[in-house]
Amino acid sequence: MAESRSNRAAVQATNDDASASKLSCVKKGYMKDDYVHLFVKRPLRRSPIINRGYFSRWAAFRKLLAQFLESGISSNETAQPKKQILSLGAGFDTTYFQLLDEGKAPFLYVELDFKEVTSKKAAVIENSSQLRDKILGANSSISVEEGQVLSDHYKLLPVDLRDIPKLRDVVSFAGMDLSLPTFIIAECVLIYLDPDSSRAIVNWASKTFSTAVFFLYEQIHPDDAFGHQMIINLESRGCALLSIDASPTLLAKERLFLENGWQRAVAWDMLKVYGSFVDTQEKRRVAHDAGKSIIIHLINLVFHPFYVMGKEHYCVTYAVNDAMGIFGDFGFTRGSRESMNISSAMSP
Repeated sequence: MAESRSNRAAVQATNDDASASKLSCVKKGYMKDDYVHLFVKRPLRRSPIINRGYFSRWAAFRKLLAQFLESGISSNETAQPKKQILSLGAGFDTTYFQLLDEGKAPFLYVELDFKEVTSKKAAVIENSSQLRDKILGANSSISVEEGQVLSDHYKLLPVDLRDIPKLRDVVSFAGMDLSLPTFIIAECVLIYLDPDSSRAIVNWASKTFSTAVFFLYEQIHPDDAFGHQMIINLESRGCALLSIDASPTLLAKERLFLENGWQRAVAWDMLKVYGSFVDTQEKRRVAHDAGKSIIIHLINLVFHPFYVMGKEHYCVTYAVNDAMGIFGDFGFTRGSRESMNISSAMSP
């Protein structure tokens, strides 16, 4: 059984790996994050390939998030319309605190994860004035025991995402307004759940939020040589990708959303995302930095095929519900017809 190869603690530990990779990128100057170091006990120096891969993921996410935050704003508006963000399996992500510093934080930011994770995150927030001072107010509270952080505009709450009734209750408790435009984040989260649970979450989100963008980042192509080795490596750590066979391709990722109520969905592998979506100026900056060392340059040349194959085995999928009509030009290629409709997704 696939479930026997999946260990909850091991899957949660991937959160620590992600934070260490992010910190490695920050130290290289690929990205800015003044808070991730607070969550990393043992900093690691990642390889150039891992650094570039994580940068690609971060750059794509932040560009799509910026599009969401800018949507629905007319040229004569001075006030930012209310929006909210829901992060599923948020781990130690620090996006909320970054957005605060940038003056771009939404009206409400809600993070959900297993209690084991939220308790650790709540403890870091409580013990760091750098984070704590940004959320404290008359209506704020931090409970490490409950794994909760509550404030007017930021909520950290524990829940097992597979339990849809409890997920529904937690979203209600967080005070999310189901009529507001909502950006839903799931980075390497649903892929670790069984297929029924993954579909249920996608379906619940579609029925719950009528104006929303769902951002999904996860693995694809388990059946070729590279993908097979990827699966073996993850399963050896107790991190089976329980849903990958249910959505192994880009088309299958799109169908996951379209068959569960979303109006449109687009999936690109990270090779295409990096080549056609990540800003050229950002790519030049990172390439320039990586090329400063002849040793790094030689490593890049030797491992370039593996870098390409790695990017072909991860993808970004976004899905859109647009009851308010504000996401018409949202996506990888603004103004083009890059999205699938339901009829084309269903055809063989």
